[in-house]
Order: sequence, then C-alpha cells, then structure tokens
Amino acid sequence: MKPLTIATLLIALTTPVLAQQKAEDHSVHHPAAAASAADMTEGEIRKVDKDAKKLTIKHGEIKNLDMPPMTMVFQVKDASMLDAVKVGDKVRFGVQKSDTGFVVTDIQAAK
Repeated sequence: MKPLTIATLLIALTTPVLAQQKAEDHSVHHPAAAASAADMTEGEIRKVDKDAKKLTIKHGEIKNLDMPPMTMVFQVKDASMLDAVKVGDKVRFGVQKSDTGFVVTDIQAAK
C-alpha cells in the first residue's frame, strides 16, 4: 500500500466540503430548485376553489412543517396552479407557512 502524502490527504478531505459548498451556492441563483424532493408531500386534490384561490388537499405528513396527515385548505402562491389540477388528482406539493396561513408553493402530478 502506498503511503499518503499530506497533499493527497488534504485533497481527499476537502473535496466533499467544496462540492457541498458549490451546491449551496448554486441554490442562491435558483431558489425554486432549492426545495428538495424531501420537502414535497403526497396528496389528493379534494376541492379546487378558483374564486377563493384555494385548494383542499388530503395529504400525508408534511415534514418541513411537522404536520401529521389530514385534509385541509391551502392558499396557492400562484392562481395558475388551480388550472393545473382537478378533483381526484394525485399530486406532490410543497407548502410553506406564511403570515396568512399555509401556501402551496409548488405542485405537480404524482408519479
């Protein structure tokens, strides 16, 4: 076995740190990309209320909010999200707490 030099050891130890730092720096330029798949929650659309700009979703655990599974009403960040879903659709969605309640910030068809 070849002995490790100090330079080799330093490179081996710093490479993961530099890769993580680069990934974190990149998320500054793409805040929407900063939300990971782990922040997405499985759910089923129960009601679409275009007038009130709200969705009723039966959802699983929302880990980033420490919320158990339930059915509840959410505001949407962008009203165009309401046109992308219909009652009965299985979805994955991201949600954040705001001053006015819980807001769906991202929604997509479940795979």
